[in-house]
Amino acid sequence: MASRRQPKRRSGIARAFKVLLVVAVLAGGVLAAKPVWNHFNPEEPELTIRYRTETSAESDAVRPWLEVFNTSEKPVPLSDVALRYYFTADGDASYGFNCVEAAVGCSNLTGAVVAMDAPHEGADHYLELGFTEKAGVLEPGANSEGLELQLYRTDHKPVNQDGDWSYDASKKTYQNSDRIPAYKRGALVWGEEPGGKGAEASAKPVSEAVPELPEGGFFDDFNYRGPKDTALFKHGWLVRTSEGGPGIENTWTAKGVTFPGEEEALGGQVLNLRASTDGTKAGTKQAALGTKEAKFRTGTYAARIHFTDKPTSGENGDHINQTFFTIGGSGSKYAELDNEYMPNGGWGAPGPKLDTTTWRNADEGDRVTSKTEKSIAGWHTMVITVEKDAVTYSLDGKTLYRSGADYAPRADMAINFNTWFVDLPFTGDRAWDMKVDWIYHQAGEKLTAEEAEEAAKEFQGNGVGWFDTLPAS
Repeated sequence: MASRRQPKRRSGIARAFKVLLVVAVLAGGVLAAKPVWNHFNPEEPELTIRYRTETSAESDAVRPWLEVFNTSEKPVPLSDVALRYYFTADGDASYGFNCVEAAVGCSNLTGAVVAMDAPHEGADHYLELGFTEKAGVLEPGANSEGLELQLYRTDHKPVNQDGDWSYDASKKTYQNSDRIPAYKRGALVWGEEPGGKGAEASAKPVSEAVPELPEGGFFDDFNYRGPKDTALFKHGWLVRTSEGGPGIENTWTAKGVTFPGEEEALGGQVLNLRASTDGTKAGTKQAALGTKEAKFRTGTYAARIHFTDKPTSGENGDHINQTFFTIGGSGSKYAELDNEYMPNGGWGAPGPKLDTTTWRNADEGDRVTSKTEKSIAGWHTMVITVEKDAVTYSLDGKTLYRSGADYAPRADMAINFNTWFVDLPFTGDRAWDMKVDWIYHQAGEKLTAEEAEEAAKEFQGNGVGWFDTLPAS
């Protein structure tokens, strides 16, 4: 007799096993989808980083957009948070960084490019980002909103992001990225560092919290990609291309405004203003950069500037004017404070000479001025201090000239730098370059050149390349 199969008495167990198997598979998928940090730390991370980019592997700059989410149940001060974007440098190229836009304010975001002591596949450098106290506090479930950043070569050649640890061309919209680690008070709380769990030893310790920036201040060390860099405009600057004078009228162009890398510079780059000519008006180009807003008055204006007595190329002899000045108002409330260096003189006066001039009324030619007749070729710290009863001009801490209360500014002013020709005395191609390392204005305070220099070094040392804490005008 053929045997009969026993009834499937264990079908319930089988169904339960299948359910458990499905759950296990799903759980495994979730685990695999979570960042490596979560694998070793089964609790939910305190922070989550979301990332997107629109650039291809080869681009003029690395452009990550980031968001910081507080996924914990407690408020998190952003000043306790640091992020790292890992990449591989192209050969021995040096890199610059700037913040284009941030919901927390670019003044409240810091950044520094750091070379790793022990490189890993996909990374030998990282951009470390931090926040000041004024960036605020993330409540549970809140996010920082967008941080739009730029990382670029200071020789302004294209970057190659192919294989970079933190770069992901597939993330065109915001998505979680475990390749951008986040730290809270120096401890890794999100993501994976290159090399895995033991990679901490390959990177320097996370920087300490940034000291609070001074109120009423404006600082820039000119880390930009070029005259069309969106960050330049967002940070309050305008490249002059308008008509008019001074100098050879209607020859102002953006072509003479560049930001080359320079090892001696505080932030690794300088503002370079080039005036060039072939001796004709049609062949002349002048360069100028100034703040969009006239919002500066009393206080200290300090700038580290490189003047020159000779053209970069071509024959010497031009009546070239290399200028650091402030200007604002009109008519009876006009204000202008000038530092004009003319190595070959101008307007019939011989050079080299530095004219320091305080204007009261341009329409009436009402001004007071002083002349320093010596070469100041090379790097110098120029300082203008404005008080209610005086304006003082100094060079490397030495007072050059002081004008009195009658000529103290009666209007808010813009800050400007320019290089221009007084006239065109001969033909032939030549070019002149004026360089600016940094500019620092502190409203309502009288600083010495040494104090301004120390402040600039401290800002840059803390990863602050630009800030504006002046009241909104």
